[in-house]
Amino acid sequence: MEADMANDISEAVKTLSIYVDKGSMAQRPKRKQEFEIFSKPDMARFKPFKKLHKYDAKFVAVDCSTRTLKHANNWGMYLFRPAYAIAEKRKVDWGFQEKIHALIGPADIREYALRALRFKFESELALKLAGKLNVGDYVLLDGASYFGEKKGFQVSLFERCKHDKLNLLTLSKQSPTLHDELGRDFQATAQSMINEPLWVYHPVTKANLNEHLYGDISLVKLCEESQRVFRLDVSAYLLNREVTDVVSPLTTVADDPRCLGYPVPLWLAHEFSATSESKLLYWFETIENLLKENGLYDRLNKEELACSFADSMHGVKYAFKKELINYA
Repeated sequence: MEADMANDISEAVKTLSIYVDKGSMAQRPKRKQEFEIFSKPDMARFKPFKKLHKYDAKFVAVDCSTRTLKHANNWGMYLFRPAYAIAEKRKVDWGFQEKIHALIGPADIREYALRALRFKFESELALKLAGKLNVGDYVLLDGASYFGEKKGFQVSLFERCKHDKLNLLTLSKQSPTLHDELGRDFQATAQSMINEPLWVYHPVTKANLNEHLYGDISLVKLCEESQRVFRLDVSAYLLNREVTDVVSPLTTVADDPRCLGYPVPLWLAHEFSATSESKLLYWFETIENLLKENGLYDRLNKEELACSFADSMHGVKYAFKKELINYA
């Protein structure tokens, strides 16, 4: 077992030991959610552009998966796997880390903490990778351009990319907070208004650092053969040039048939963040053995049984087989 993971597991067991001894009276934090945005699409904000067939830059993407190893009503133990992909001239470098954390509190508080931890791990990984990049390279994050506090990526990552003149963009797989003036899906309404093969709609709304929104919210269509349109947030410091010049290089990495219309580095980072079932079983058994060695297993197993009967009825033996946690 690697030293970092051994330390993670030791800390997680310690957290559960404190819970067994002292219980949990966790306070519920005020959860700051992303604002819903209502806007009437404006044809003047559509900006068509042409596909680039090659572009001399690196495209770095990071993503992080979360899998439940063990859980009960008041605690959970989770495996995080932040991963990256670096694409350059059709060549790909990639890697990942693994981290284990125990969280105390009811499910909704744990959900919020899991989201914050994933932002933290993705930001730290992207900061490490920034040292491998040159002026004009791209850093792609999965999500919206919220930075700071516990609701988004680390501000230090934004400042590093700004200082090093890197193109920092955030791209969301889905954008349920964007609505047209009638409350319908903004992406679908905008897409129905224009017939251009490639375009960016900029801005839906401008960056607002006071609300921790560090990029202009936009929509982008990156592949003529795809019907997919995505929310793309363009970092505020990049808007000293035409937005089409910022986003058009993404067309060189958005024509992979596995994810047509979506930047393939982000798709690869998502794929590389997946953990095999055999590895999940390995960490599950390692943790169970440590809990037994520390005299915690019997109590915590009873708590797991108290909340898992419904899963058992459906044939779910392990928590990680129930679902993949993916708080975007």
